[in-house]
Amino acid sequence: MSVQTKRTDTGTAAAPGVRKTDVPPPGDPTGPGPGRRRGGASAPYLLLLPGLLATVVLLGWPLVKNGILSFQNLNPRQLILHLTEWRGFDNYTDVLGSTDFWKVVQRTVVFTAVNVVLIMVLGTLMGLLLARLGKRMRLLLLLGLVLAWAMPVVAATTVYQWLFAQRFGVVNWLLAKAGWSSMADYNWFGTQLSTFSVIILVIVWQSIPFVAINLYAATTTIPKELYEAASLDGAGTWKSFTSVTFPFLRPFLWATTFLEVIWVFKAFPQIFAINMGGPDRLTETLPIYAFVEGPGNQHYGMGAAISFLTILILLGLTAYYLRTVLKQEEDEL
Repeated sequence: MSVQTKRTDTGTAAAPGVRKTDVPPPGDPTGPGPGRRRGGASAPYLLLLPGLLATVVLLGWPLVKNGILSFQNLNPRQLILHLTEWRGFDNYTDVLGSTDFWKVVQRTVVFTAVNVVLIMVLGTLMGLLLARLGKRMRLLLLLGLVLAWAMPVVAATTVYQWLFAQRFGVVNWLLAKAGWSSMADYNWFGTQLSTFSVIILVIVWQSIPFVAINLYAATTTIPKELYEAASLDGAGTWKSFTSVTFPFLRPFLWATTFLEVIWVFKAFPQIFAINMGGPDRLTETLPIYAFVEGPGNQHYGMGAAISFLTILILLGLTAYYLRTVLKQEEDEL
């Protein structure tokens, strides 16, 4: 038995029981035509537009102003008299020709590397521990991590100053009670190494929760069947980690490591609040160095040049990271 279809006014065939008004006309954005495709393709860009505008206004314009300032000779005299004295590239020449600048760059790189290695190793171990704990212990540990993560940076730094205070610090008191009587009055902020030790402790303590919680969330996406298959093949704990867990977590570890490098590289409040880059400016990193040479010495053009060079270094790290990620994606394809 043949089924006869009715024709609409537009010349197209309609299925039995389908009214003329149910078929969207050509070009209707609600239908499957080109209008619908164009609207769907532009939707992601429209959603990104507010964020891009906010970035341009809040970040792009200050960056442009900082770049212009880095070519000027600006001090209190110029500010009071509203003078604009251009120095060209002299600020950059003075900075790049200074041995102090390169010492600070080297110190910043070493400081960043030590922090990132400790953060990633301890954060990964903590995340894997969260994946293996029971529900109650996991909730308790997550609560502690969130509280440490949510604590304001300056407040956390102040607490560590109290803990490592020379006369009434808890750390010195505990060390003295444990038998190290020479540590009863130890000045943790009197040498470069001990000051950096306290700063690293603060930064690592505040950064571990971000890595641990996100890594634990990533482990929940790994199919259980893969672990069962690995166990049937005789794989132990370490073999299961290297063959199942680590391949799934590799993109997360790359992204998190990159974020931690940026966050530690530009760390300012922890270092400045602990000892303002002391003793004898031996714990200054690039952000502290830019602040001291700029607003601290009232040579704002020099400080702007140092901060702009810091941004260029971060952009170089970003470019290297993106190149590595794109290369990995090409290899996987």
